[in-house]
Amino acid sequence: MPENIETNIDVLFESMPPKISNILIQKQNINELLEVVLDLGRQPEARFIDSNILLECDEITPKDLDFVVNKVGNFGSDNRAGIERTLHRISAIRNKDQRIVGITFRVGRAVYGTIKIIEDLILSGKSVLLLGKPGVGKTTMLREVARVLADEANKRVIVVDTSNEIAGDGDIPHKAIGRARRMQVHSLEDQHSIMIEAVQNHMPEVIVIDEIGTALEANAARTIAERGVQLVATAHGNTLENLVMNPVLSDLVGGIESVTLGDIEAKRRKSQKTVLERKSSPTFDILIEIQNWNTVNVHLDVATTLDKILRDKNCNSELRKLTIDGIVETTNISFSQSKQNNSGTENPPTPIRDFSNDVSYTDESHLEKKYVLPYGVNRGRIDQVIKNLGAPIVLVSDMKQAEIVVTTKNYHRRGTQALKDAEKLGKPVFVLRKNTILQIEHFVKAVLKTSNTGISHADRSLAILEAEQAAKRIDSGETEIALRPQNSYLRRIQHQIADDHGLDSSSQGQEPSRRVIISGNN
Repeated sequence: MPENIETNIDVLFESMPPKISNILIQKQNINELLEVVLDLGRQPEARFIDSNILLECDEITPKDLDFVVNKVGNFGSDNRAGIERTLHRISAIRNKDQRIVGITFRVGRAVYGTIKIIEDLILSGKSVLLLGKPGVGKTTMLREVARVLADEANKRVIVVDTSNEIAGDGDIPHKAIGRARRMQVHSLEDQHSIMIEAVQNHMPEVIVIDEIGTALEANAARTIAERGVQLVATAHGNTLENLVMNPVLSDLVGGIESVTLGDIEAKRRKSQKTVLERKSSPTFDILIEIQNWNTVNVHLDVATTLDKILRDKNCNSELRKLTIDGIVETTNISFSQSKQNNSGTENPPTPIRDFSNDVSYTDESHLEKKYVLPYGVNRGRIDQVIKNLGAPIVLVSDMKQAEIVVTTKNYHRRGTQALKDAEKLGKPVFVLRKNTILQIEHFVKAVLKTSNTGISHADRSLAILEAEQAAKRIDSGETEIALRPQNSYLRRIQHQIADDHGLDSSSQGQEPSRRVIISGNN
């Protein structure tokens, strides 16, 4: 970790009950403190970079929690509060009566010099997208990006700041963003409109955004890029492949559409006549996969890389490492090698599947048991569905026991610590559109069917994506679109997607060339 770090941790300690702050001040590794957790009726816990410890003091009482609330003021609709002109974050947990029963203190740090490894890319004027697992330092890098571009490159920079994550609490932004201006976002649902407002009203040369996660935000980002404004942003996902498989965010890297080739071209490519190709120019020119503070994997030309991925061609990325001497070492590696972590072991991205449109059916109850942790999903409802279907699924409460985590879109958007922990542990996270019996039933059936089909996640995701893109083309005025040939399981999913969009669909052809045809209602 870079040495030039500013924490203002003494200000955070002033918001804690004295019995806790007095213990923490004496810790030798206090500079490595990440979080302090206060839960009613339990001992307080301090979380450091390499360890978690229980503090040797009395259990937390309502009086302790009231002390914090009186110090930091009101918590917003997102149950977050802050300390003015600092980067610290204080989050609350409430009971069913909306009374605060838990508080998490998150230590905010301004870390200067974090972008030396990618500074040339940031200063190139091209739009840059940062990816990486939770806690890897994406937001910290964005602060330094804003400062370097505003102070050292002398550009007009605006930070679109949801929940004051980048520039801290209060009306005066933290000095970590330099002379960059900050536009606060009242709620996550408003982020896309604030992005457009920034361009329309304030003439920025650069816009910095944390966590693009919805279709509206992706569309806003494209609109901004088309106006010639440089974008530097983060998005959900660990790798370029994550974005390609994500129907909502794939547009950030150009999007994917189904194209029918002529006989000569198909023969030249040695491919089927119906193939997937990049739909448009990427919103972001450069994509950076952050592995840790000193190691990143860079795709310098997103358009070319995506084209090669879709055509199953070899492509290269640039692995950069920052040495102890501050020298950036660069190595060109093949795309398959870019999935390797520092130790050389395979580090696949966490699959995040959206089951808002998926439907599958199975009567097979002999499958191996699946251990599922419901997070934000009604446990009684999912238990009822499991019993009704006789599904070999066991519900668990411990993240370490879970093979799969199922949550809803609302919870997934919040980016809670539990879901971040799931991603760190490599647990697949399945996202339901709504917390209803029907959606839960679709999830249970789809998980069982997927586990018994032998179909790869990539094939399944591409089939879903192709159907979604076809539905959009029909909505835009096309009358009929033939999808690529698929087996019966994937065709069933595509039929359901068409039905969810209010479109007609039919299957044509003989196996193994049978395919779905999607058309508008006559």
